[in-house]
Amino acid sequence: MVTDVRELVRAVPDPEIPVLTIEDLGILRDVSVVDGRVVVTITPTYSGCPAMDVIADDIRRLIPGADVRTVLAPAWTTDWMSEEGKRKLVEYGIAPPSGRGPVLVPLSVRCPHCGSLDTRETSRFGSTACKALWVCGSCREPFDHFKAF
Repeated sequence: MVTDVRELVRAVPDPEIPVLTIEDLGILRDVSVVDGRVVVTITPTYSGCPAMDVIADDIRRLIPGADVRTVLAPAWTTDWMSEEGKRKLVEYGIAPPSGRGPVLVPLSVRCPHCGSLDTRETSRFGSTACKALWVCGSCREPFDHFKAF
């Protein structure tokens, strides 16, 4: 039963980046059954992320009566994102986080449109707080870059 439920839950889309699932993003921590009740544990990409309420509601709609728990420790990191999720970000036009561990000031980010490294950050905050706005000097296209945490 847990395996079947996990398969359902892992496909819940992220409301801010709908091409990603909560499994791709790495925020799905655990699915278990405790005393006959489904318990789903999730971790936000950053504390106060407004998408968490929507995700919890989506899980409860999918599995009525599910107990959705949010845990903050250990803190989420972009290292938890799947390689499939990073690939999906590029196809969606968002530069994925690069490297392992925290990257305080990326010097260059590969453009998801043309692949150029001739890019620059124009705003530390993009369409959501977990993304920065960049622009490519080669193709001149703006794009979001998912920040490494």
